[in-house]
Formats: sequence, structure tokens, C-alpha cells
Amino acid sequence: MPPQLADPAVTLIELLVVMLIIGLLAAIAIPSFFNQRDKANDADAKEQVTTAKTAAETYATEQTGGDYVGLDTADLTRIEPVLTDVPAADLAAAPSASGDGYTVSVDAADTGTTFSIQRTDTGQLNYTCNAGGTGGCPTGGSWE
Repeated sequence: MPPQLADPAVTLIELLVVMLIIGLLAAIAIPSFFNQRDKANDADAKEQVTTAKTAAETYATEQTGGDYVGLDTADLTRIEPVLTDVPAADLAAAPSASGDGYTVSVDAADTGTTFSIQRTDTGQLNYTCNAGGTGGCPTGGSWE
């Protein structure tokens, strides 16, 4: 007597159940993956803006008056060559009106979040981001 073959209807139902389970798992995992990717892009931007802050402080020590007058992105990339990896449109630097402070900012890749560090004329540092509660930008917009 030849061996019995499996009933194709049962096999098809089993296959559909397995596909349904895989689909449900993918529906749960994919959004989590994208959220982690956004957090990684934001962490990279935070690192870059912190490097830009260090470059701005170095710029002031190189100046005769010890101020930030004339600070721009070209100065930042000259002092910290690693900042040349940041697209020019995503990196910004500006001295305050008095020249005793500055603001540096970096736009995170793919998230649209801008991370900034502002040094006020009194020397206080403010760490801000424009998309509070998303990716790596905490609710309230302060990330220090």
C-alpha cells in the first residue's frame, strides 16, 4: 500500500495561519525599528552639535579678545575637521550680537529635528531641540 499524502486543505490553512502570524509580528516590529533609527539619527546630531560647541569654544580661545565675533560654519569645520561630514545645510553657527555668546545647531538626518546649543552672553548653556517628544528630543525640548 503506497504512503498517504497530506490533505492539501489542511496544509493550506496551516500556511495561511503562519503567514498571518508573520504579518502580525512584522506589524509590531517595523514601527519599533523606525523609531530606533530616528533615535540613532538624533543621537548622531547631538554628538555633532556638541562637537560644534567645542569648536566654538576653541575659536574664542584663538581670538585676541576671547570672543565669538565672526564665528561661522567655516571656522567650525576648520577647527574640527570631523564636522565636514555634516552636510553644509545641516550645520549652522552664529555669534550673539555682543560677541560674548553663540548658537550652534545641527539638523538630524531624516527626522527634521534641529538640536541647538546656545551660549548666552553670561556664559549659560541652553540645549534645545525643536520636536519635543519625538525620537531623541525629550518632551519640553531640552536635551541636556
